[in-house]
Amino acid sequence: MHVMIIGAAGMVGRKLTERLAADGRLGTGDVERLTLVDVVAPTAPPAFGGAVEAVTADLSAPGEAGRLAARRADVVFHLAAIVSGEAEADFDKGYRINLDGTRHLFEAIRQEGLREPYRPRVVFTSSIAVFGAPFPERIGDEFFLTPLTSYGTQKAIGELLLGDYSRRGFFDGIGIRLPTICVRPGKPNLAASGFFSNILREPLVGRDAVLPVPTDVRHWFASPRAAVGFLLHAATIDVAGLGARRTLSLPGLSATVAEEIEALRRVAGERAVALIRHEPDPAIARIVAGWPRDFDASRAEALGFRAEASMDEIVRAHVEDELGGRIGG
Repeated sequence: MHVMIIGAAGMVGRKLTERLAADGRLGTGDVERLTLVDVVAPTAPPAFGGAVEAVTADLSAPGEAGRLAARRADVVFHLAAIVSGEAEADFDKGYRINLDGTRHLFEAIRQEGLREPYRPRVVFTSSIAVFGAPFPERIGDEFFLTPLTSYGTQKAIGELLLGDYSRRGFFDGIGIRLPTICVRPGKPNLAASGFFSNILREPLVGRDAVLPVPTDVRHWFASPRAAVGFLLHAATIDVAGLGARRTLSLPGLSATVAEEIEALRRVAGERAVALIRHEPDPAIARIVAGWPRDFDASRAEALGFRAEASMDEIVRAHVEDELGGRIGG
């Protein structure tokens, strides 16, 4: 089996690569070839026994998507995107990367299939930012898409394209609306949601963190560990039951910032909590106010998708996976 990961240098892409390399399997099939793609050179996993190709490419650049589709991967994970805050700050870049790049990829796969039969499984990562206020108490998959950010709009259009290209038989697509991934390892990025991870990740290693919104802000979370599980499951699931609605809102945990902080206190103590500094940022608060807070993910759960049941689990998963079980600076 040939697996292509577009966006392989990002956090989720790296973890997905590591998991596939370590297991050597996807569902019931052996992964014999990995093609890793990003705008910066992805790192080949040393443990993988099969063939690995690392490709530096920008999907939005002319001809790049066609060159990738010509490799005819059996499974294509499309994770590449610029994050919400950057998409809002740079309108042109957001649409070029998040929309044009997606459209180029889908069309390149279609054109490749017109030359010689080719119908890969395409897993597209969407976002809960496709939904906009006012919200019901819990958002189900049937709730209409009214995004209130450019990022959410770009992802919503990607969902519609995925559904239409799948309906027409050009590829076998499934879209997954990831919860906000927390705790994200590494350094803070430009995502408007970044503080949800920062206020846990930084104190766990003895560093200060800035909280730009009130503690009663509620959001929808899953860990990086869960995100990789979502992707692997989406790549192998029988999509016949999805019908025309090819994109799913995935399970997660609805929690407030205050509940995040209490979980940090239980796992790491008062000293870690004291490192969180409240500095209100109206721009971040405005973006976050338009995001959904709770979901009915029963459709995805019925198909076997699973996530954490508590914020404590999410914090402990980060400590185990990223800190070697150790807390403190």
